[in-house]
Amino acid sequence: MRTVHRFHVQPAIPERLSCLHELAYNLRWTWDHDTIELFLRLDADMWQECRHNPVLLLNRVSQARFQEVLEDDAFLAHQDRVCASLKAYLSDPGWFPKQHPEGTDLTIGYFSMEFGLTECLPIYSGGLGALAGDHLKSASDLDLPLVAVGLLYQKGYFSQYLNSDGWQLEEYHTNDFSTLPIQPVTREDGKVLEVSVDLAGRRVSVRVWRAQVGRIPLYLLDTNLAQNHPADQDVTDELYGGGPEERIRQEIVLGIGGIRALEAMGIKPRVCHMNEGHSAFLSLERVRRLLQESSLDYQSARQVASAGTVFTTHTPVPAGFDLFSKELVEKYFANYVGELGLTMDQFMAKGRAVPSDQAEPFNVAVLSLRHAYRRNAVSALHRRVTAHMMRAGWPDLPDEDMPIEYVTNGVHMRGWVAADLAQLFDRYLGPRWREDPADPAVWSRIDRVPDEELWRTHTRQRERLVAFVRSNLETQLKRRNASPRELEAAREALRADALTIGFARRFATYKRATLVLREVDRLKTLLLDERHPVQFVFAGKAHPRDDAGKEFIREIVRFAKQQGVQHRLVFLEDYALDIARALVQGADVWLNTPRRPLEASGTSGMKVVVNGGLNLSVLDGWWDEGYSSEVGWAIGTGEEYEDTDYQDRVESRSLYSLMEEQIVPLFYDRGSDGIPRGWLAMMKASMARLTPQFSAARMVREYTERFYLPAGAHFGRLAAEDYAKAREIALWKDHVRTEWPGVELVAVADSDGETVTVGASLSFHAKVRLGGLSPDDVAVEAYHGLLDGEGSLVSGRTVRLEWASEEGGVHSYEGHVVCERSGMHGYSVRVLPSHDDVLIPNELQLVRWE
Repeated sequence: MRTVHRFHVQPAIPERLSCLHELAYNLRWTWDHDTIELFLRLDADMWQECRHNPVLLLNRVSQARFQEVLEDDAFLAHQDRVCASLKAYLSDPGWFPKQHPEGTDLTIGYFSMEFGLTECLPIYSGGLGALAGDHLKSASDLDLPLVAVGLLYQKGYFSQYLNSDGWQLEEYHTNDFSTLPIQPVTREDGKVLEVSVDLAGRRVSVRVWRAQVGRIPLYLLDTNLAQNHPADQDVTDELYGGGPEERIRQEIVLGIGGIRALEAMGIKPRVCHMNEGHSAFLSLERVRRLLQESSLDYQSARQVASAGTVFTTHTPVPAGFDLFSKELVEKYFANYVGELGLTMDQFMAKGRAVPSDQAEPFNVAVLSLRHAYRRNAVSALHRRVTAHMMRAGWPDLPDEDMPIEYVTNGVHMRGWVAADLAQLFDRYLGPRWREDPADPAVWSRIDRVPDEELWRTHTRQRERLVAFVRSNLETQLKRRNASPRELEAAREALRADALTIGFARRFATYKRATLVLREVDRLKTLLLDERHPVQFVFAGKAHPRDDAGKEFIREIVRFAKQQGVQHRLVFLEDYALDIARALVQGADVWLNTPRRPLEASGTSGMKVVVNGGLNLSVLDGWWDEGYSSEVGWAIGTGEEYEDTDYQDRVESRSLYSLMEEQIVPLFYDRGSDGIPRGWLAMMKASMARLTPQFSAARMVREYTERFYLPAGAHFGRLAAEDYAKAREIALWKDHVRTEWPGVELVAVADSDGETVTVGASLSFHAKVRLGGLSPDDVAVEAYHGLLDGEGSLVSGRTVRLEWASEEGGVHSYEGHVVCERSGMHGYSVRVLPSHDDVLIPNELQLVRWE
């Protein structure tokens, strides 16, 4: 091949317009409508052609156009206003420094495999990435001391297109990094920053890029460098491509390479937040760095690192976690384990639910749980599901006591709300809806918005969605060389005044996209009713290896063709953030039909709420918390089935009944002015109650106050005075493990047959032999609650018993509980380790029941 010498030609932006460059490279524009309007004003057609990429726009705008706007006073005034707004946003202190001045020494590192920030930065695939992107945007609004780390993919996730039969096909486009809103990180000498990792004995160089998300820097790692072996250049090629070996290589780069990149920039986060288990190896790298920098042993170093690590799981089934064989782990960590002072068997045990099970593969979720003392699920129901999955690691604990909490997901409202609605909110809610979207008092003012204005604005959004759908359908059909007749039909698809139901998400089979197709005649009646029409817009991708998910897409496309309803039921190809925005802003109803309890949280329905759309969903994930009859509709009442065919029959009938008997009549129940007052009342109730509850501002504040600040303080205590506390705790844990076999509940006072009235106290008495431990080393608790029909405790609660006396090596403990509910109750007594600086049972899986 001929040698090609590369160089970059930058646009010659006049000095008076130089702020355009700063605006383009700060992704705050993705949630600032005024900045987007400025880029539209520069060249609206080019903005669309560039898929909303301002960096590419500035590269393509002609010098003549720059000269034109230099003489346009209105444009210059608009630019100056937007630039001043960005400057004020970056310089004015936000919520965190105002509310938590004690957190001045806190730095949080947020690691994720994907980030959905904008469609022009294709480093995401779906919900996990969108959630991570919204986390960063809200962290920026709240002024958190947070930095983020991800991977910069050369091709990213696939682009989707369908053949004439409706079967999904995939293609990958190579990203030109020079035209993306990212910039390379440089060292003090001006050279591009690179770090290295070891991949199966080869040194792999990793380049570091930066995307600026408001106040938050996102560092992206890239192995596509000429000095790397061709196979290593491809590590950051595709998102979720390849098999286990490709995944372990990416996860090493993200976790180990990510920590090294931050260190190379002088950033040492006290707290690292692992958004899913893909970055689990960062926990090991933090331990390794501590071993290098101090005289700590592995257990003491792990104690420090784990104190400052947070793990969030989004997975509702064990099959969703990455598993690696021992052979693969040995291939990639043979040298690394020695740096940790571990043998390979000890290393493998860190990733096994049952450490002694030699047949169990290495599970990154287990590694994350073991090395993150603070961990959470992403909804209340998901916490229950996750607790059940954790039983292998904590077999002696009831699900209620499993060491996992939950923080229900939220969305960045300003990034998803339509511009017209944002203006309406400015007028009637005031500026606080932007400043504090999690404040219920702000959203209670939604009743101030006149029904006529809200309905007119929502109708306009639906009209824009219909225009968007028609344009996309025409593009899809042209790609397939469709006939002029088909193209003309696409231009007339959907009605701007019809009840529009959206369904857009990953096409995994458990999400049951085809549930609505089960009863053809009932569906056709809804679709073809000219007086009260209903129409559906579907979008979503199936994983390239998920043929069952692809079949769901084909079923939808075939149904529309075969039943002659293509003008009322459409599928949009290549689902991405721009399509998501159009759908959540324009849909009247958002349909979600997961098989409960397999939806960890879901966030698309939250994005509809702020835009006035209503949710129609199975009671799963977030909707299990958000639903009430005043704000939307529930399919079923929260049942969980073993017979899935029966479940589909029952829930599809429930879905049709809701549409036929409630949703359609309410939507078309119009007054003399043509306004559906009942529908608007539900819209307003949904916006008022659900918007603050499911905003990412609330979510990030929860993470900050429940996880980041406590974890940072814990890390600081353990690291102080040359890690004295960490050494002490490591020794204490060894002591407890050694002496635990000598712990015995000798006797518990028996209350069988006793009758107590509501409001009275029930006393507990227990005698415990502690062996070589002292009363300060343990907590004795009564676990009590209602009994089910089988005599098992249901949703138990704990009360700590107090030490009373000691005689002959047997310790007496006493306590009581006030009986608040009638019925059959029961209790058991248990002993757990106890230490002020140790999270129990998160850190020690020891418990002794009577």
